[in-house]
Amino acid sequence: MKARIDAIIQREQAEYLERLHPENTGLLAEMEAYAAEHRVPIADREVALFLEITARAMGARFILEIGAAIGYSVVHLARSLAPGGLLVTIEPNEEMIRRSEEYLTRAGLRERVRIERGFALEVMPRLQETFDLVYIDAVKEEYTAYLDLALPRLRTGGVIIADNVLWGGQVAGEIRSAEQTASTQALRAFNQHFVHHPSLRAEILSVGDGLGYGVKVQ
Repeated sequence: MKARIDAIIQREQAEYLERLHPENTGLLAEMEAYAAEHRVPIADREVALFLEITARAMGARFILEIGAAIGYSVVHLARSLAPGGLLVTIEPNEEMIRRSEEYLTRAGLRERVRIERGFALEVMPRLQETFDLVYIDAVKEEYTAYLDLALPRLRTGGVIIADNVLWGGQVAGEIRSAEQTASTQALRAFNQHFVHHPSLRAEILSVGDGLGYGVKVQ
């Protein structure tokens, strides 16, 4: 099949979409400013909104997030939970956890979130819940391992979303620096594994820096 190069979003389209949605205010704007000042990677605004919309549409009660950082995506997901729901998020950095707890408390969402301290590959085998939605945004070289550990804990019909899978376009083109080589190669392998996984019906979406979006079918 011939590649549809016209399907890639153009600069003017991206700028239009950026203008279409109002800027965040209050706590979310504060979190965005903190992340920018301190160079903390958080989800793009459109990605965070996509996560919230997806969770709300599903009526998700149990969500797993791999990689909390300061809790920006945690806030979006936690406020979208169905009544009585729980978000489990995994984060190894104590400063990030402290920030997350502060923001979640201020948002009135702390009781909906369980923060698992530690590295995801060590924490995930201990989890007992069955999840409706899994969001992956942590060490890129470990994405395939995260997926393989998450799928047994995801219900059939549940959704799994992986962020940054286009990696600034590097997965499809030239790697821009030597320090990006391992992460880029890992994401290329992950994308293949993800879209061809027998337990998933999945694709890559050009939202933010690229989202892997899959539904567990078996």
